[in-house]
Parts: sequence; structure tokens; C-alpha cells
Amino acid sequence: MSTAESAVASAAATLSKEELLRDYRLGWESRQASLTGRKEVFMGKAKFGIFGDGKELPQLAMARAFRPGDFRSGYYRDQTFMFATGELTLQQYFAQLYAHPDAEAEPATAGRAMNGHFATRFLDEDGNFKALVDSKNSSADISPTGGQMPRLLGLAYASKLFRQNPELQQFTQFSRNGDEVAFGTIGNASTSEGMFFEAINAAGVLQVPMLMSVWDDHYGISVPAEYQTCKQSISEILGGFQRNAPGEQGFEIFVVKGWDYAALVDTYQRAAEVCRREHVPVLVHVTELTQPQGHSTSGSHERYKSKDRLTWEQEFDCMRQMRQWILQEGHATEAELDQIENEAKDAVRKARAAAWEAFFNPIVAERNEAVQLLNNLATETGRENELHELIHQLEHNPTPIRADIMRAVRRSLRLVRDVKRSSARGELRRWHEQAVAENADRYNSHLFSQSEESALNVEEVKPEFAADAPQVDGREVLQACFDAILARDPRVFAIGEDVGRIGDVNQAFAGLQEKYGELRVTDTGIRECTIVGQGIGAAMRGLRPITEIQYLDYLLYAIQILSDDLASLQYRTKGGQKAPLIVRTRGHRLEGIWHSGSPIQMILGSIRGMHLCVPRNMTQAAGFYNTLLKSDEPAIVIEPLNGYRLKERIPSNIGEFTLPLGVPEVLKQGTDLTIVTYGSMCRIVLDAAAQLEQVGISVEVIDVQTLLPFDREGVVLESIKKNSRVLFADEDVPGGASAYMMQQVVDEQGGYRYLDSQPRCLAAQAHRPPYGSDGDYFSKPNAEDVFDTVYELMQEVEPQRFPDIY
Repeated sequence: MSTAESAVASAAATLSKEELLRDYRLGWESRQASLTGRKEVFMGKAKFGIFGDGKELPQLAMARAFRPGDFRSGYYRDQTFMFATGELTLQQYFAQLYAHPDAEAEPATAGRAMNGHFATRFLDEDGNFKALVDSKNSSADISPTGGQMPRLLGLAYASKLFRQNPELQQFTQFSRNGDEVAFGTIGNASTSEGMFFEAINAAGVLQVPMLMSVWDDHYGISVPAEYQTCKQSISEILGGFQRNAPGEQGFEIFVVKGWDYAALVDTYQRAAEVCRREHVPVLVHVTELTQPQGHSTSGSHERYKSKDRLTWEQEFDCMRQMRQWILQEGHATEAELDQIENEAKDAVRKARAAAWEAFFNPIVAERNEAVQLLNNLATETGRENELHELIHQLEHNPTPIRADIMRAVRRSLRLVRDVKRSSARGELRRWHEQAVAENADRYNSHLFSQSEESALNVEEVKPEFAADAPQVDGREVLQACFDAILARDPRVFAIGEDVGRIGDVNQAFAGLQEKYGELRVTDTGIRECTIVGQGIGAAMRGLRPITEIQYLDYLLYAIQILSDDLASLQYRTKGGQKAPLIVRTRGHRLEGIWHSGSPIQMILGSIRGMHLCVPRNMTQAAGFYNTLLKSDEPAIVIEPLNGYRLKERIPSNIGEFTLPLGVPEVLKQGTDLTIVTYGSMCRIVLDAAAQLEQVGISVEVIDVQTLLPFDREGVVLESIKKNSRVLFADEDVPGGASAYMMQQVVDEQGGYRYLDSQPRCLAAQAHRPPYGSDGDYFSKPNAEDVFDTVYELMQEVEPQRFPDIY
């Protein structure tokens, strides 16, 4: 472990006066931005503020080691770093504080994330990757503390692949020989998170260029370090990761005081050099930092910090210490520094004003236009008395927002709904229609890809089968598919527990590590969260990972990062970043509480922004993999656990055929009732359908194939129009995916109009299945359950024909 001393360090000594004073200016501009931002929140111009004051010096030093092509995965106090790298302007900083919904004004999130959530735009206007080697890159922040760590691991892992896999040398827009360092930042309290430890361990195992900075100000909101970290020092407890000699596996660990500018500059230069040259992960523990304004605008730190602590923080404020150091070293005079500080205040004041004007003036213009139309409406319709109060409130609101405008317009149109002929009413309705569309783009767009590479744009290519194609185990279909995929695209790699040497627990990658090498088909430790994170970061850097979660039940370890990070990525950057990761897993029917998972309700509610494919067999799964790898969107593919040894034929175009998303398949035609299902339930429903035929009930069976998206072509609706009765069946808990499918059909598609009987859902019991075949039978829907449910529906229609069974 290396401790940087406060003596003048070599790297800082080489800096010119101009460079030193540039950093001093940037530090003070950042500090003034924090102070001004807090005031803006208290004045009501912004809803919430969280700022980076007290962390300025280490971020200035870190920025000096950050090169084009590098990546940041940090947290919401890194504003000074973003200023110093040139990837954030003061005006953009305030635009984010005001939630300006414009990617030109606020390029990080287009107003969608609260302040302090930084990102650069990896994609051009068409959704294609830019040349990331030429830019300083920041992956899009998320609020959950520790949530940046899994993605950070993947950003660093990509550099290892680019350096060690010669086939990737051709992708020069993404890497220069894997020289890129992934810089991570985190607060000291958040190092208590499991994701932090998991990622640190994985980085040490993988030996990737990950430079991890811990900003240690001794607190996590109000909770001091003695409640947060063993020994109150993350570097001390991670000391076992320190490598003992060059070439040995492990970390380099540096400890440096956050108010010591010279030592910080030297530390980051040395840390980045080791990381970049040797691909050794580095931890920089930055201690003795302060937080002058407390955690956020939601409270004051005077409530929980002692007077002695507050006095110490004032004395060891990093900007105050930098000023003293500059003066002691003779780099500038007090007058020069005073001038810089005053100019910083002025720069922030001007940027704040410009950002507010750019944000607020268009809203005022919209308000004025709406008021004029409302006045016209009132005059033309003679409804001045009824509309007066709405118009007056809107017109005299000193700080209107778009919600105020829309609220007034919608309520006014409500009041004149009985007016038959009115040009003013027509104009206002047209204005409203246009405003709805504009606001949908501002606030609701880019949940999914809007590029030409959207998965929904992938052209279907049907599977072809040779006349003599043999019946093989389903796993062999997947193995042939993955073989073809790995052969055609060097950007594709697969990682997961047991994926490598044994070819996964169900043998779909059997022999492929031997054929393509360990970098392409790779075993990992038992660490689901960072397996997914490894894929997210690598996908953000232009690679095409397939990350495996061994069983669907274990997706719970990764669901937070899938939900908060991956699923929201395109949305929270308004199309500025993407990570087309495929998460491969297996679930549904098997044995026992932890190997029979179908938690589809949880997944559906958590991953909007990803696709969810639920194939019934391995040929379908292969088609989905081919489709997804032609697209630029993330997805989960849930293979049916009981299908690996069921017989299928391998298509002759195994690596080329594609399956469209959101297009159900009718497995069996029927005229009495429609059953909608997916995955392993398809076989059970088909079995029941055959039994129902024997008693004179004709059932149509539909496999939806994907749940996100769901039936884009209205296949289920057309079946209901014909049959007028429907059953939704699956293995999830009651009210889960069966209820979701019913809502999609009955509500979204308007299927209720065509029903002559109550729509029914058939789900599993609320508990997980106990071990054994009997446990499965009595816990999840079986063929007899399907038969009885359909029979009951038909009995309501024809009781004489279908008498009681039990």
C-alpha cells in the first residue's frame, strides 16, 4: 500500500503556473456552482440538489490522468471532474439542475435525471456509436449508491479483451490496443455495498484496468464511518488485495489526503500509469475530504456533525488548502487568487442566468401562446366567466411549467366540450395535439431504441430444414447456434458460471471454449450482479456480450442493476448511450423451490426498456439470439429448463434465421376457446387441448413467444374475435404474467368487446413448488388444471352438454 505524502510531488512540480491556476479556477467555479445550485433549489427554481463541493481537488487531479478513450463510471458528486475534462459546461450544469428537457442544452440526460448525474453522448443522431477513442467518455450515472460498480467492471474488462484478442484490433473506433482505463468513483459509505466488494474482487481476479477512487469524507449522510466500515478505512480492510510484487495478481492501493493538491496529482499520474500499462486494478483512497453543504438540499449537516468536526472541515476545506499551498509555493499572489475567485463567481452567475433563460423562455412563449388561444376561445364561445379564473391563473403565474399550461388547456377544453362549432376551439385542440406529441418526445421517448437497428426492425428469416435433418437434443440446437454466432462476429463473447470449460450446465456451449479460446467463452465466479455488469460495460464499448445467469431464480441477484442501469439506459440518456447486452438464463419447470423459477411478474415490472423473450424450445431461442445480435437493444432470453434433452431438428441456416419479437405463433387452430401461453406451458396446454378435443371442445393455442414486446400484430385479438372466450395460462404467481397478458389483450387491444364469457387466468400457486414431481404437479398448472378450467368455461355456455365432472 502506498501513502502519498504532502511534500511537493514530482507530477505536480512539472505543472506550469498557467496549469495550476487553471485548476484553481475550475475548482472555484465548481464550488460556486454548488453554492449557487443550492440557492436555486431553495428559491424554488429546482426541486432538489446534490452537489460536489468539498471534492474538487481530487477530481481535478484525476482529470489530469484521464485521456481520450478512457471511461468514467461514477457517482453524483463528480461535477468538478466533468468540468475539468471539458465534458460539462457551467451552463449545462444548471440546465440539468432545472431539468431542461433538451439534449442540446443538457446532453447528459435531456433533463431526465436530477442534477449530478453525468453522461457523455456515445451515439450520433442515428443511434450509431461515435469514435469513442477520440472522446473522454462518461457512462450514464444512476442514483443507487454502488450501482456504478458492476458497469465499471465491464468498461475495464472491455480493455482487456481489446488488448488480448487480436480479432478485435480492427475495431479502431472503440479501442487503441486496450489502453483505455475505466475510472470509477464512489463515496466512502457506499463501499459498504455488496456490489462494491463483488466488483473489487472480480477486478482483482480478472486483472483489468480499473482505477477506483473512494471519496472519503467520513460520513454517509448522517452516519459516520464507525458505523460504515470495519476499522473505518476501506483501504486498510482491502489491504489483502495489494499485490506484493509486479506481475503478481492483485491491486495497487494508494492512500492520499483530499486537500493535498500536489500529492493528489502525483498519485493519480502513478495510479493511471500502472493501470494503463500493466492492466492492474488500482484503488485510490482519498481521505480527509469535506462536504461543506452537507449531503443535499434535503437537510443540514449541522444536525449530526460536532462543532469540532465542523471547525476541522472549515480549516481543511480543499479549496482553502489549495490557496494556502499556492501562496506558500509562490505560484501566485493573493491578488491574483482573489481575482480568480471573483471571476469564478461571475462566470457561474452568467452561466446560471443563461441556463435559466434558455430553459424558461420557451415555456413562457408556450404559455403566452396558450393564453392567447384561451382568450380567443373565451371570446368566441361567450364562456368568459367560466374560463376567466383558469386563464388568469395561467397568465399571471410568474414561473409556469408545462404542466400548468397543459392543465389549463385540458380543463378549458373540458368546459367547452358542448360547443359544436368554434374555430377557436379547433385551434386550441390542434395546439393541444401538437403539445402532447412534443411533450411525449421530451419526457417519454427512447425507452427502446429508435434507431434503424431496433430489434423490431430486424427482418424475419425463417428456419430451413434439410429433408434428412436428424432429431437431436435441444441443447445441440443451441450449441450449433452459438458456434455460428462466435464464428461470424469476433465482438461476441459469452461469460457465466460454468460456461467455459464444461460448456454450461446444460452443455449449450460444449466444446466452444476449446474452439474459440478462453476470451470468447469464459467461466466466471458466482457473482450474478457483476456478471451482468461485466456485460453492460462491455456492450457500452461496442462489444456484443452474452452473459449467463445460471438459473432464473438467481436473477434476483442482478435484477436491481438490470432495472436501474441497463433497462433505463437509452431512456435516461434520451438515446445518447446504449448497451445491447443479451442476458441468457433458464427457468420454468424443474424441481424444487430454487430451480423452478417463473418470477415473470417481477421481471416485467422491473425491466421496461429491455426485451423479454420466452421461447418454448431451443430452436425458438436460437432465432431470438440471432435477431438480438442484429439489433442494438438489450434483452433477457429465458430458455425452458426442461427442453435441453427434448428432441428438435437443427435448421440448416442455424446462424442466420431470425425470429421477430412481439409476433405470437398459433400452435393449434380451434373454434371454441383461445388459450394464450408461453414457454414450458406450451407443451402442457397442447396436451390439455388434445384431451379437450376428446370431449368435443376445440381449443386454439397461442404461444406469445415474447412478453416484451407483446403481440404487436394483434394475433390474440383476432383469435378472440373468432372464439369469444379466452384463458391466459402461465407458471407465475396469481396476478403475475397471466394478469399482464390479460391486461394487454382485454384492455390494450380492446378484446373485451368480443368476449362472451369472463376472461380467465390460470397461474401457479402463490408459493414456490416443493421438491419432487408431486410438488410440481400440485403447485404449478398441469394439463388437468387446464382441462378443468376450459371445461368450466364451456359448461357455463352449454351445461347440458358439459355436466359436472366432480
